[in-house]
Amino acid sequence: MFGYRVPAPDQAMLISGGRRGQGGAPFRVVTGHGKFILPVFRKTRFLTLSMQEAEVSETCVTKQGIALTVTAVIAFKVGNDTESIVNAGQRFLSDQNQMSTLTARIFAGHLRSIIGSMTVEEIVTERQKLAEEVLDTSKSEMAKIGLTVDSLQIMSIDDMKTGYIDAMAAPHKAAIQRQAQIAQAQATQASVEAQQEAERNKAEYARHTAIVQAQYKAEVDQAQAVAAQAGPLSQAKAQQEVLMAQTELAQRNAELRQQQLVAEVVKPAEAEAERVRITAAAEAERMRVQAEAAASYDRVALDRMIIDQLPLIVEKAAGGLNGANINVLNGADGLSEIAAGLVGQGLAILDSVKKGLSEETGKEAAKPQVIERVQIENGK
Repeated sequence: MFGYRVPAPDQAMLISGGRRGQGGAPFRVVTGHGKFILPVFRKTRFLTLSMQEAEVSETCVTKQGIALTVTAVIAFKVGNDTESIVNAGQRFLSDQNQMSTLTARIFAGHLRSIIGSMTVEEIVTERQKLAEEVLDTSKSEMAKIGLTVDSLQIMSIDDMKTGYIDAMAAPHKAAIQRQAQIAQAQATQASVEAQQEAERNKAEYARHTAIVQAQYKAEVDQAQAVAAQAGPLSQAKAQQEVLMAQTELAQRNAELRQQQLVAEVVKPAEAEAERVRITAAAEAERMRVQAEAAASYDRVALDRMIIDQLPLIVEKAAGGLNGANINVLNGADGLSEIAAGLVGQGLAILDSVKKGLSEETGKEAAKPQVIERVQIENGK
């Protein structure tokens, strides 16, 4: 639309004419949106808000009096707030390239001032500290002209061929070289050890492989030998089993024959022997009973006969006293004693006879028992 102006995202639109801007500024600041501008009564200009760069290469003298050439790069831009835009617009709107020149000069002065308070060792080893101090000291001054610094980088430090930095670095270089040599020696040693270990592993692998191959060959040979002997061994084993079976069958047949012999011969013979023994024992017992009965009968008959003959025996004994010259000293008692003696002699004779008969009877009774024992011993 005619008369309507819109600033770019990295620009600030400055409108002059008409009323004043914020804080009595001679222009109004518009960012981020458009504005209708009267063509004749208002005038617009644009101020860049993009990032800009300034390079500083300054010869500075350190605290030790050693001259150094320091090169630094500053990244800066116009602040985003209205006050910074107004300050920058009033100074750089007509020639915005002057922002880089002025920034380089400001930082060159602060750089010389700060390096003059430091040693070469500090400058070389503490570059970040140097940059931070330069930024801190220049911040307020940059703010007055509406600029803000995003970063400061120390690019290089040169002692202008005095050799001071090289001399300062020499011990470190030597130490680094020693460390490098040591590291190289260690690496070489490690490489040699690794190679030796590889050779040992290779030899061990070869030895192990040879052992395995030998074992495999031995197993194969053994398997082949077993396979070759499998037929004869199987046949021999089968024959052995047949012989064992035949032997077992013969043993069983012998046992069966033995049992048959026991059943057919031994048992009947034992039964017949037992029958004969029992029969002989019964016959002997019968004969013994008969003998005892006969002996008992004979004793009774003999005793009866002796008793019947006892008076005659006494009479004969008394007759033997006839004509004998016997003196009786005690009268009737003496005669009684003589008579009693005769009777006692008769009884003694009777006992002797009975004893003799008993012995004869016992001998006769023992004869059947002896016969029975002989028959038993002879197995009849």
